[in-house]
Amino acid sequence: MTTASMTATVAESAAASLPLHNVFVYGSLLADEVVNALLKRMPPCSPAILNGYHRYSIKGRVYPAILPVESKKVIGRVIKGVTDAELHVLDAFEDEEYKRSTVEVFLNDDSGELFAETYVWADKDDPKLYGEWDFEEWKELHLKDFLSMTEGFVKELEQLELKTRVATYEAYYKKL
Repeated sequence: MTTASMTATVAESAAASLPLHNVFVYGSLLADEVVNALLKRMPPCSPAILNGYHRYSIKGRVYPAILPVESKKVIGRVIKGVTDAELHVLDAFEDEEYKRSTVEVFLNDDSGELFAETYVWADKDDPKLYGEWDFEEWKELHLKDFLSMTEGFVKELEQLELKTRVATYEAYYKKL
């Protein structure tokens, strides 16, 4: 075995032993293209339901927010096998507008429930939240521009430009 192949094997073993995360997504991260742009891969996913939450539209934004609301539910999916480094990228992408929380979700394939990280809107009293956000409408109207904005965010993140996702979002959408 060569030194290079031994190093690769050790790296693969180390990666396999790292803690992996499940992440419940419900908005722009339902689009495979956005996930792939952020993580540079498409991890396995399962359709899921988050009970006790509502998905809102946000005035002035094209992405949604969730907050706890009794007797409501949010349909989304769980991205499985997210590494610590990938979770850090998602944290940066979700920015200070959201706080990461651990929630229990129910998988639609009847394989039960599991705990997952998700991003809950930080301002529970935000007057900009309204109605219900629609993924299919978002895909049709906003996916192309949002994907372009996301790719710009990733480039800035890779170059260690300390521009927040909100700043990237606002700068991108002001140009349109």
